Amino acid sequence: MGLLLQLSAFMILIYRGRIVHFTIFTGFKKPLEHLSKKWIKAAILGTIWASSEIVLGSFLHNLKIPFAGNILTAIGLVILISASYKWKEKGLFWRAGIICAFLKTMSPSAVIFGPMVAITSEALLMEISVRFLGRNYAGFITGSVLAMSWNLMQKIVNFIIFYGYNIVEVYANLMRYAERQLHLKFNAVWGPLLILLIIYAAFGAFAAIVGIRTGKKIADNKSNPSGYDFRKATTVATKTEKSIFSYSIFWLVLNLILMAGTLLLIGQIPFRLWVLLVIAVVLVWALRYNRALRQLVKPKFWIFFVLITILTALVFSRLQTESTSLKAAVLIGIEMNLRAIVLIMGFTVLGTELYNPKIRHFFQKSRFRQLPLALELSFESLPAMVANVPDVKSLLKNPGVVVQQMMQYADFRLQEIKNSSQTASSVFITGEIGAGKTTFLKAIISKLKTEGHSISGFYSERIINNEQTSGYDLVDIESGKKTIFLRTEGNVTQQKIGRYYIYPEAFALAEQSAKRFSGGIFILDEVGRLELEGKGWHNTLMQLTKLKKAKLLLVVRKEFQQQIIEKYGLLPRKIFLVSQLSTEKLQSAIIETLLEHNHF
Repeated sequence: MGLLLQLSAFMILIYRGRIVHFTIFTGFKKPLEHLSKKWIKAAILGTIWASSEIVLGSFLHNLKIPFAGNILTAIGLVILISASYKWKEKGLFWRAGIICAFLKTMSPSAVIFGPMVAITSEALLMEISVRFLGRNYAGFITGSVLAMSWNLMQKIVNFIIFYGYNIVEVYANLMRYAERQLHLKFNAVWGPLLILLIIYAAFGAFAAIVGIRTGKKIADNKSNPSGYDFRKATTVATKTEKSIFSYSIFWLVLNLILMAGTLLLIGQIPFRLWVLLVIAVVLVWALRYNRALRQLVKPKFWIFFVLITILTALVFSRLQTESTSLKAAVLIGIEMNLRAIVLIMGFTVLGTELYNPKIRHFFQKSRFRQLPLALELSFESLPAMVANVPDVKSLLKNPGVVVQQMMQYADFRLQEIKNSSQTASSVFITGEIGAGKTTFLKAIISKLKTEGHSISGFYSERIINNEQTSGYDLVDIESGKKTIFLRTEGNVTQQKIGRYYIYPEAFALAEQSAKRFSGGIFILDEVGRLELEGKGWHNTLMQLTKLKKAKLLLVVRKEFQQQIIEKYGLLPRKIFLVSQLSTEKLQSAIIETLLEHNHF
């Protein structure tokens, strides 16, 4: 149980905080020898599962299609089963489930525990079935039936957790009343549940058969649609001050006490006093956690609140054998709803505090140390995988081919990751002209030197005469030596960029420095148009990108960013968009990314 609790907490807190704060991953650059092949494949498989949930889930839920959750579960099961015919590692299912569960929580919804538990449980049930029964019809169908049936079980358990055992009494009494009134010849309490369970199980078996057939086609190498062009997706995100949340271990512990204490005091203190306690706790949470109110402001929640109260009052005051007064029955309904509010908000605020970087760092040193790396790889892969999920029309027309295409992309992505491990690690600073990129870079260099880090590379320093920019000098970061780089004056034999003449000695100096460089941090300022033409820092970059131990910090103008990535085969771990408003916190974020050690 302790292991499961650790894993649940860990899944919530890892890197979601980073998304809120300042980063977007656009390339996976940590050496793959530190991440097992099994985790790499699980990351890819889990991301494919999550991308189908994101793309197809939005479509199904927006159209209010019944059993949308079951359809998404079926697609996930088909992906897992078909993939197992190509990737046969044990433990792949549960790892992929954890990855998918984490990625599912990136949605802006305040509800995070439910989807996480559902996806993880489905993957675990598939894993257990295959372990005991084998990779065959029996194992896959049993696992798929159990995984699909879990959806129904979780819905029932959720109702009991949120509303207490009284919700069971409400349902049972309503069904018994219907049984008497309609003169039914079967048990009306269990009948509907058994019918639903059979439907869920049949749907699970169908998904397994589709997955098995698709997997066999993949194994027979019949799954390669000719000429399929995979789309790429690169995203840049900025950090904003208002997104920073003040995490606190104290608040995490306090929230646990408030939630548990409020629930334990049900029936132990006068009802009015308990209601006041609930109101006080809700107000405290609402003031500190804005997202905790999202569920409560939805009309659907309050409609359900009224319905639960009315049904409870009806059942306990009229339909029960030993009926209670109407007032007492209404109070029972209100108590059930207030209990649900405490749990809904409680899980939300706990999830928020679990994003605390201190807790994340603790778990990174635990038995789950490979998980952060796999999650980072998954997050980096997600935009491109979403871009490559076929549209809903294609899915409805030929679901088998769609899954085959997705598995083909999984192979493509696996090979891409393997290739990326052969090049240097890189971080980009990007922005528009005049955004203050070089000034920002100098602040980072100063901070790195103050902290005692060894740095190589160059940055450009503006030369101003009579309040006009007359050129730039190249500054050697290691020695501080300056070399003429660009000037508004020159001769006709010199190359030009814009209105400036280029002094080639600067580039020669950089090439010599790159030849001596064996590993560590290397910084280059103003990578852009010249490099795309095979000039400027081109030779230097060609040398540096071959060094696996190199950590490159490149300042790239935003308009050239994607072209530079493609020309030099770079997959920057993160891209930071800076402006005149960028702060010291963003500097620290860049340095943290640059200095991350390769230990897992």
